[in-house]
Amino acid sequence: MKRIVIVGGGLSGLAAAFRIRQAHPSYHLTLLEARPRLGGNIGTDRVDGFTVERGPNGLFDAKPHAIQLCRDLGLADRLIPASEGSRKNRFLFLEGELHRLPGDPLGLLFTRVLSFLGKMRVLSEPFRRRPKSVPEDESIAAFARRRFGKEAADVFIDGLVTGIHAGDPEQLSVAAAFPRLPLFEKEYGSVLKGFIQSAKLRKKAALARGEKPAPQRMWSFREGLQVLIDTLAAKLGDAIRTGVSVNRLSPDGGGWQVHTDAGPHPADLVILTTPADHQAKLLSPWNPRLGELINSIRYAAVNVAVLGYREQDAPIRPDGFGYIAPQNTKRDVLGVQWCSSTFHDRAPPGHVLWRALCGGVNRPDMTTLPDEEFLHRVQHEMMMTMGVTGEPVFSRVVRWPRAIPQYEIGHPKRVAEIMTLAANHPGLILGGNAYRGVAINDCCEQAEEITRRV
Repeated sequence: MKRIVIVGGGLSGLAAAFRIRQAHPSYHLTLLEARPRLGGNIGTDRVDGFTVERGPNGLFDAKPHAIQLCRDLGLADRLIPASEGSRKNRFLFLEGELHRLPGDPLGLLFTRVLSFLGKMRVLSEPFRRRPKSVPEDESIAAFARRRFGKEAADVFIDGLVTGIHAGDPEQLSVAAAFPRLPLFEKEYGSVLKGFIQSAKLRKKAALARGEKPAPQRMWSFREGLQVLIDTLAAKLGDAIRTGVSVNRLSPDGGGWQVHTDAGPHPADLVILTTPADHQAKLLSPWNPRLGELINSIRYAAVNVAVLGYREQDAPIRPDGFGYIAPQNTKRDVLGVQWCSSTFHDRAPPGHVLWRALCGGVNRPDMTTLPDEEFLHRVQHEMMMTMGVTGEPVFSRVVRWPRAIPQYEIGHPKRVAEIMTLAANHPGLILGGNAYRGVAINDCCEQAEEITRRV
């Protein structure tokens, strides 16, 4: 019987364990998690009528992997869609006011965040040829300036990077963070043409499945994303060991010894899904170069201020998902998610629930403040941006010191070398969001790939 040990009980590890058990029910599977709870950055608390997501706010159906995992877990009928307004209405905070992001080329013509020349630069993107001399690994900012112009790069692309990676578009690799963009340029000669063709292919695929084509949107559960974690845990049962720290990993003949504070676990196959620094610690003693490469992957710290207000104290309540303040504006708050506008039962009647995200690569100072000072700064920002007139009736601070891995320039080459070195050690598989995608869908897709490798 093949013995498999998975180290890490976040979504990557849980989903991989579930997929492996689906494919190979006879294998002996053990999942080890150092913390007392599972889910990594995903988790939901219900407090005083508020439903609080500690990490991600929902899962998107732009890729099929997360939704398919929910179906295979028997959760499809419990999924609830985000509001129509949250799908259509997303905002930027610039020059002291909220600006709705254009949802189509016509909307782009009427937005006030770009000059006339800036708009023309974006709309002419399909006619712009790719230069012959493009760096092997281009930054997101450089790619965006080349394709869409400086104005759009400083506003829209910075906002996109802020919202997803909390990173610096000048430092992040476009091929690693947004691989579809250079792929569209290569295949279609244009990013905008690529998005149009991609939408057509999604529509065609939906029709082939006998489904009615629908716009992409976000989903969750009435009780929050904790449902997904709890269901995975229930399916895996006694394969899970929480509160068990893995402190050493050593090759042992044709297999491995996974050393923990509770004793060793022999394994034929070890799958690591923990953050990069922990993987590096385990691998460095017997492969220093592998450990060095993995340890060079940086993380951005993010603090989340969860705020519940009375509706009468929150006069500005747009029907939308939330807003982003591009990092180049250096504001105290990177962005705000209007949770009770996205999923209407997240706050008790007469109240709203928001989540303010702070920190990231360009404002790490916000993540080191004591709770009281941190909340004071966020509350001041809410008065400026959202017009709040009273104190929150509910507040909570969630700190993620290693919130999001930063796929900096050179990341694709770094990951390729990491995987080549790891392949020299039979029975070792590296996973987790440090390598190829930070979103829930990416973790679910990776779980399928890990299972194929198993």
